[in-house]
Amino acid sequence: MRLTTKGRFAVTAMLDLALRNGEGPVTLAGISERQQISLSYLEQLFGKLRRYGLVESVRGPGGGYFLAHDLDKIVVADIIRAVDESIDATRCGGEANCHDNKPCMTHELWMTLNCKIYEYLNSVSLAQLVAGQNAQDQEGAADKGHALKAPLGKMVSA
Repeated sequence: MRLTTKGRFAVTAMLDLALRNGEGPVTLAGISERQQISLSYLEQLFGKLRRYGLVESVRGPGGGYFLAHDLDKIVVADIIRAVDESIDATRCGGEANCHDNKPCMTHELWMTLNCKIYEYLNSVSLAQLVAGQNAQDQEGAADKGHALKAPLGKMVSA
């Protein structure tokens, strides 16, 4: 089981967009530069995010993307689903045909883990991630001489 770069980059890009919420449309070029993600890759991801209804776009000069919903209405699980990312701990893809077309001995264990992962990702909203990032930025400004930053687990309380 692993979350691929597609899911990671989509969440990162959506957080970047959320941090600029209310400032007008955000360009993919800006996100690309800030997050060091290929512009063409972002174009693919944002096409999927738009089709899923998480972002809206404005064309032309001054155009870009903005969130289609309030920060507290968009959860990490939605972002990952939007880009066709699958987080699955089973070997069989949830088909229950792991061993000779039958579930393996640990199938239920891995299915339960899948449920717990999605339960957690459904509980983390962009609003929480923004609040955590803002707190981390404030902490970094207060501790300018320190190189260590708060880990994500500290930022998000679910």
